[in-house]
Amino acid sequence: MTQLLAFAHGYGARVLLIFALVLGLWGAFYYFTNTKVSGGFRSSYLLMAGVTVVQGLAGLAALIGGGSPRAGLLHYVYGAFAVLFLPGAYLYSRGGTDRREALVLAGAAWIVAIAYFRGISTG
Repeated sequence: MTQLLAFAHGYGARVLLIFALVLGLWGAFYYFTNTKVSGGFRSSYLLMAGVTVVQGLAGLAALIGGGSPRAGLLHYVYGAFAVLFLPGAYLYSRGGTDRREALVLAGAAWIVAIAYFRGISTG
């Protein structure tokens, strides 16, 4: 079971990285065309935030189940950052103009893509 959770955790990290890159491009399109972000974009962003939590729980379950932490503390820091940063950026983006919302959410997607990549490279 631990091997399955470790595999799901590793595979999920790569999927989330691609998802974050796509959302970063999508949000940048909204920003540069001065267009209001769509409900589909917002829901995709929230879906990424939710899947990030599930990804972290899969890694935590693999660790508790006897998996060996190969990466050390930095791997956990990147994961915790992504789990906390995505909803925080979403809440922060809600109070301004449409262009600001696109900028904050696209920027958050790019930043978390870097965190996903660093998390993958550390572990």
